[in-house]
Amino acid sequence: MSADMKWERQCIEAVKKANKMLGLIKRNFEDKSKETVMPLYKSLVRLHLEYCCQVWSPYLSKDINLIEGVQRRATKLIKDIKHLSYDERLENLGLSHITTRRVRSDLIQTFKIINGIDKLINHCFSKLTMDNQVNYSKM
Repeated sequence: MSADMKWERQCIEAVKKANKMLGLIKRNFEDKSKETVMPLYKSLVRLHLEYCCQVWSPYLSKDINLIEGVQRRATKLIKDIKHLSYDERLENLGLSHITTRRVRSDLIQTFKIINGIDKLINHCFSKLTMDNQVNYSKM
């Protein structure tokens, strides 16, 4: 994190690593079918975009677009669907936007903290008990 509390440097480094792996796939694999590219993308590229994203989750549009651009380029590698729009390519491949995956990851991490699966000091979350729940039906 930089002094201005932004994650731009982390985003740039993650995108550099992911683009290197994407270039490796593009150069070394002649078969650009869905069956070849998708497992390679999921195992070699996407992990760089999502590693510890609960900590450094980008919130600026430029950082989000930078990261999403890697997946956009990865989906264009697949020869049969490169002519489709980005959203159509994602649907065809059964993928979701990186931003959506980050939100899902945040929810999973929150669940783990609340339920004691991850051993963190839990000052931010507390379980509601029957005594302190708000009864919205009376409002």
